[in-house]
Amino acid sequence: MSERCEGIVQYFDREKGYGFVVPIGQRDAIYVRREDIEGETRTLSEGQQVSFVIELGRGRFEARAVRP
Repeated sequence: MSERCEGIVQYFDREKGYGFVVPIGQRDAIYVRREDIEGETRTLSEGQQVSFVIELGRGRFEARAVRP
């Protein structure tokens, strides 16, 4: 598994179950799905700090193993 990154949630749609996080020190947002959020709630809030692993999936980079 890759090295963990820290980032801030830019947007998360609770109904649709997806959103974007921006790694600290970078400008490009990374896609995140509800299924990749660890824990019981499996949801995120805008501005929340999270840690995650970046992996290539479905033709784009995605945040995996997201920890609120």
